[in-house]
Amino acid sequence: MRAARSGRLGVGVIGAGRVGPVLGAALAGAGHALTGISAISERSRERAAALLPAVPVLTVPQIVERSELVLLAVPPDQLPGLVEGLATTGDWQAGQLVVHTAPGYGTAVLAPATAAGAIPLAIHPAMSFTGTSLDLARLAEAWFAVTAPTPVQPIGQALVVEMGGEPVLIAEADRPAYAEAITTVSTFSTSIIEQATRILAGLGVESPGSVLGALARTTVEDALSRAQPDSIDPADLPADGFDELPEDE
Repeated sequence: MRAARSGRLGVGVIGAGRVGPVLGAALAGAGHALTGISAISERSRERAAALLPAVPVLTVPQIVERSELVLLAVPPDQLPGLVEGLATTGDWQAGQLVVHTAPGYGTAVLAPATAAGAIPLAIHPAMSFTGTSLDLARLAEAWFAVTAPTPVQPIGQALVVEMGGEPVLIAEADRPAYAEAITTVSTFSTSIIEQATRILAGLGVESPGSVLGALARTTVEDALSRAQPDSIDPADLPADGFDELPEDE
C-alpha cells in the first residue's frame, strides 16, 4: 500500500448504499485516491457508477488488500460479522485505518481488526442521505460523531473536516445513547411528516409535501434554536416534554 501523494491515502469503500459512495466522493474531493468500492446489487452498482464513475468495483478482500483506509459503510447488523470474517481470513493489515459509519457502535466492534494491527475509528455523519450528489453539499452542514482511542482522535477529526463536516467527539460508552438520539430525530420526524401529508392528501390537496415544506423547516429551525443547553427553562416545558402532539392513527 502506498499513498497517492504526501498526506493522501488510498481509500477503499465497502458498501454502496446511500452513505458509502457519498463519503467516498467527499474523500476523493479532498485529494485521497479511491482504490475500489464493493457493490453487489444492480442498484448499488448504479449508485457507485453515478457518484464514483472512475472507481473499480472490487471484492471486499481486494479492497482491504489495496487500501490504507477502509471505509465500512454497511448496515449495523452486518458490521460485526464483516469485521470478524476479514480477521479470520487474515485480510486486515497493520497500520491500516479502519473506519465504520454505524451510529450505535464505537471502536470495540473493530477489535478483530485492531488485534491485527489496524487503527480503529468510528465516524457517523448525523444527516439523512439520498445517495446522490445532493448529499455532498449537505455534508457542509453536518456534524460527525467521532469515536476513537485518544491518540487517533485527531485523525478522525481531520477526515471529517476534509469531507466538509464538523467533528464532535463521542465517548465509546456513549455511542448507544448517541444512536438513540439520532434514531429518535429521524424516526419521529419522518412519521409525523408522513402523517400530516396523508391528512392533506385526503383533503384533496395537491403536493402536500410542498405545502408543509416551509412549516416543517421553520419549525425544526425554531426547535433547534431553543435546544441550546443555556436557553432551555424546564418551567416552560409541558409535563411530558412535548406540546400538542397529534394522536396516533
